[in-house]
Amino acid sequence: MKRLFTTLVACLLLSVCLAQKPRARRQSISQVMQTQTAAWNRGDVAGFMQGYWQSDSLVFIGKRGLTYGWQPTLDNYKRSYPDAAAMGQLVFSNLHITPISRDAAQVIGKWHLTRPAAGDLEGHFLLVFRRLKGQWVIVADHSS
Repeated sequence: MKRLFTTLVACLLLSVCLAQKPRARRQSISQVMQTQTAAWNRGDVAGFMQGYWQSDSLVFIGKRGLTYGWQPTLDNYKRSYPDAAAMGQLVFSNLHITPISRDAAQVIGKWHLTRPAAGDLEGHFLLVFRRLKGQWVIVADHSS
């Protein structure tokens, strides 16, 4: 009887630990996006890009087509948003963070830039995050 009780308690604790892991993944990914938002809103494009995988295999899909690589993606952002006024203030909303596995997740949501001088912009996105070397990073971004 004691052995059965111990086994049941161990199973219960294991199931609680496993149930918390997706929540922890969501929180870690949400923190990456909050850090990106803060960098963007202070005019720091390079800081914003720290949320992306620093690899030639990063893929960004936007209205101009495909861009491969971290540096070309950074260059595109700098070209499109040359200064803090052009960048405006970023808000992410309607976020749906869905773990795919222990080391992968997708995020669907909406982005909005408030830009008093240049006019507001907004759209939707699908991000693929992977945990690489212990860090959650965006490996694919499809923004429209």
